[in-house]
Formats: sequence, structure tokens, C-alpha cells
Amino acid sequence: MRSILTRTILLVSFVSLFTDIASEMLYPIMPVYLRSIGFSVLLIGILEGVAEATAGLSKGYFGNFSDKVSRRVPFVRWGYILSALSKPMMAAFIYPAWIFLARTTDRLGKGIRTGARDAMLSDETTPEHKGKVFGFHRAMDTVGAAIGPLGALLYLHLYPGQYRWLFVIAVIPGIIAVMLTFLLKEKPVKQLARKSPGFFSFFSYWKRSSKYFKLLVAGLLAFTLFNSSDAFLLLAIKNRGLSDSAMIGVYIFYNLVYALLALPIGMLADRIGLHRMLIAGLLVFASVYMFMGFAFAIWQFAVLFAFYALYAASTEGISKALISNVADKSETATAIGFYTSFASIFTMLASSLGGLLWFTIGPRGMFMISGVGVGVSAVYLMFVKTIPPKLNQVS
Repeated sequence: MRSILTRTILLVSFVSLFTDIASEMLYPIMPVYLRSIGFSVLLIGILEGVAEATAGLSKGYFGNFSDKVSRRVPFVRWGYILSALSKPMMAAFIYPAWIFLARTTDRLGKGIRTGARDAMLSDETTPEHKGKVFGFHRAMDTVGAAIGPLGALLYLHLYPGQYRWLFVIAVIPGIIAVMLTFLLKEKPVKQLARKSPGFFSFFSYWKRSSKYFKLLVAGLLAFTLFNSSDAFLLLAIKNRGLSDSAMIGVYIFYNLVYALLALPIGMLADRIGLHRMLIAGLLVFASVYMFMGFAFAIWQFAVLFAFYALYAASTEGISKALISNVADKSETATAIGFYTSFASIFTMLASSLGGLLWFTIGPRGMFMISGVGVGVSAVYLMFVKTIPPKLNQVS
């Protein structure tokens, strides 16, 4: 296992860890903070949707750009810089337009770095170890996602209700992450292009992609259409009258379970097949959402979030590993960027629809509809025939 984790994989994973400390310090309190400055649930859904759409379109473009110029590090570095800058912006002003700008700046940074970062991870390993590598990265990422809320919980214990200073504190781990990106080294490769591609040129990847890629992405996007922002899961806890501390505590528990499961699930996926593991994860998601609207007590939410962590560990890194295995090495960032681009657009629709359903028929109805939709998506993927990974992914 030690030989599989190269210097680049470790560096990228630690960058993600510190970035998630910063981001996840804010994420569980974000819905509450937005409500405190006058945002409705519907507006929160629209905000999250627009932010994800910004990340989505930029993921496709910058992933394609990264492949065209055969560069990874500049995209990774600037992506993390923008995300670090966005944190204090959220605390500077509370005007809705400014909040939208700050949130989309953060997501733009994610869009710039995602394809290049995942391509770096893919380039550092072979198809038979993709689950392990992406699982390790997700584990480190999620450790940060547990540390961040712990810091937020301690802060809110000392200064209850004073959310804005958290956005300033979150700058510190963000700066550490940016500094670590300067230790990343670009592999010597022949530069393919000097000019950036057209903004929507990554759309053309669909035509030259494999049949399996098309069928897989269709199923994943159908799932995404029913997968609204996790902010609604946190709002469900608050909706039952539980405290901020309980909400953050459940979220910390979720991230700890996720961090513990990500690497073992990745290793298991390498043995039984990434495609099978993906389907299993989607079925777990459907079950969690079907029951989420009926939870009342803190222990019930804890159980559901534990299974939600199992879903996340079985799908988030696994889906990217699966895509990277069937894409040509020269187009790994484009393939991942294409998928994540459209996934973010569908997340925008899902989050906006989720906010509307919550507002009109209530949280229970929203969760039930999402659970059924994802269950259908999982059944569809059961009938998609898998193909062996391309063996040209060796670094």
C-alpha cells in the first residue's frame, strides 16, 4: 500500500484535507447563517444550485483546458487560491448579491481544480489500484471535513450564534492548503497547445467517448437530478427542533464514519468491481432518503447519517475512478470534467427543486421523491454492461 501512495498522491490528499477543514468548518452552519441574514429555504436552494452550476461549467472547461496544455499544477493551485479567498468574503457583507458572489467564487475555485486534481491522482496509479487511491484521497478529504466542524462546534460553544467570525477563522487552513500546492511538481510532458480551448469545447467529448461512458454518465446524471444539496439534510435536523450543536455533532459523526470507510470501500471496490460498488452505494442512498423524513430523535439521525456515509464512500471517489479507467490518459481531466460539469448543473436543478418541494409539500415528501428517483437510477445501472478498464493508465 505504501508504494501505491506516491509523493503527489500524499500532497494532493493533504491539500484536500486542509481545504476541507476550512470549507466544512462553515458548511454545517451555512444554512443557519443564511437563515439568520434573511435567506429563505427556497433562496438557499437557489443559491446552492447557482453555485454548483458555476462549478459545473468551469469543471468541464478547465478539465479540457488542462488536457489541452498537458498541465495540472497551475489549475490545482489557482483553484485552491480562489476557494481560500472566498471564505472572508462571506463575512464582509450580508447583501444577497455579495453572498452569491462569494459562494460562486468558492465553487469556481473547485471547478478550476477538480479535473486537473483527479487527473493527477489517476496519472499516479494503475487501473487495478484506482479504488484504493481515490478512496485514500476521499478519506483524507473527509478527515478534514470532520476536523472543520469540530472547530466550529468549539467556537459556537464559546460564542453561540456569532457565525460571521468563523468565515475569517476558516482562512487559516485554507492558506496552509494553498502553500502545500507550491510543493507539487509538474511531470515533464510534451505541451499539446498554448491557447485555451473554446468554453464549451468539452461538449464534443461526448461524441468520441465509449458507449459505456455514455450509459454510465446517463445513470449518474439521473441520480444527480434527485440528489439535492446536503444542506437539506442538515435543515431536516434543525426542522425537528434540535440544537446547532446536535446538528454539527451529527455532521461530524457522518464525516468520521465516511473517513473510516473510504479507503476500505475503495479497496473492496478494486476486488469486486467499481461498477458494482457504485450501484450498492446508490441503493443505500435511496434507503436513507426514504427514511430521513420520518426521523425525529438524535439517534435516528445518527444512524441515517452513518448509512449516508456508507453511500458517500461507495460512490464519490468510485465514480471518478470508474470514469478515469475508461478514458484515454490524454483525456482523463476532460472525461471527469465533462461528467462533473453536467453533474453540477443537475445539482443546481435538484437543489432548486428540493427547495421548492420542501416549501410546497414539506421535507418528508421531498426526501421520499428523491429516494424513489435514486432507486430507479440504481436499477437502470444494473442493466448497464461493464467493460474492462483501459490499460494505458499506467504512470
